[in-house]
Amino acid sequence: APPAHPRTHSPSRRSLVASSSSGSLPRYIATRLLLVIPLIWVLLSVVFLLLRVAPGDPVSAAGGDRLDADVLQQRREAAGLDKPLFLQYLSYLGDVARFDFGDTFRTGTPVLHIVRDFGGATLTLTLGAFLIALLIGLPLGRLAGRFRDTPLDVGIRLYGVVSYAAPLFWVGILLVVLVNKLDPTWPTNGIADPFLLATSDSYTKTHIFLLDTLIAGDTEAFTDVLKHHVLPCLTLGILLSGVIVRLVRINVIQALQGDYVEAARARGIPEGRVVRKHAFRNALVPVITVIGLQVALTLSGAVLTESTFGWPGIGTQLLKYIGERDYIAVQGIVTFFAVIVVLTSVVVDVVNAIVDPRVRY
Repeated sequence: APPAHPRTHSPSRRSLVASSSSGSLPRYIATRLLLVIPLIWVLLSVVFLLLRVAPGDPVSAAGGDRLDADVLQQRREAAGLDKPLFLQYLSYLGDVARFDFGDTFRTGTPVLHIVRDFGGATLTLTLGAFLIALLIGLPLGRLAGRFRDTPLDVGIRLYGVVSYAAPLFWVGILLVVLVNKLDPTWPTNGIADPFLLATSDSYTKTHIFLLDTLIAGDTEAFTDVLKHHVLPCLTLGILLSGVIVRLVRINVIQALQGDYVEAARARGIPEGRVVRKHAFRNALVPVITVIGLQVALTLSGAVLTESTFGWPGIGTQLLKYIGERDYIAVQGIVTFFAVIVVLTSVVVDVVNAIVDPRVRY
């Protein structure tokens, strides 16, 4: 017969220490950093293979019919295209490990110089778009979740679906037409006034034009560049906000059904404070993850935005090199984008682990 009072086993000190160490933040960060290596390797391999199987000879495309066969062969040898594919692959991985993303065929410009010179415009465009997306998406998503199935919720959901599904170039053109009717003097193309661009070398310190004009203390130039940012950032921000609206709404609805929310209501806490202090904060944990994953979407959207507004960023350069079939330049820029996306995902995972300790286990 079993004993009347079975002996209960409390967790040992060793098991408690092991559980604590498995959920420690430094251990989690170290694990995520180690996982970056195979992830980047897979992305680099995909980029290399996709561009190698693309039709066309990049050396011939860059030189056209003006070069004879001997010169073309010399250029192929200089670019390493005469080597076996496996050796090209190993050389490519070695160059990336040294942060060498290659040189363009036509001008021999290092891809890192292209990123340095044009990356600032893409950076300010994406940051501005993210800021606008958060300013629109977070409050609208919270309102839709709080007033579920009301006309306000229906209208916000409709905005989220339309903004997410609308073509980016179409939204950009509509905004340009609208702005031209409201204020014909408002800039709708480029990053600055042409005269200001002609003297832009005097501002170059960080290669971020908006920041350089601010450092120079030129208020008029800073205002002009800031005005040129409005339409491109608003266009891309509107499309990004649709995803955030829908995600925040569904997570706020789920959070409002939690026991801790019912307990807060039972204590007589006002509904607005319950949503703001309890439901909304807990709903932000999965939102942070998705916002980080939107970096890839933002970079792809930046390419279309830059082509729509004549924006001098990396996306414009990428389209240019695709047209020239300069796949060394395309490979370098896409590789740079891939590395940025992977590093951003690591940062997002670490932020999630800090906000929600359960992620570490």
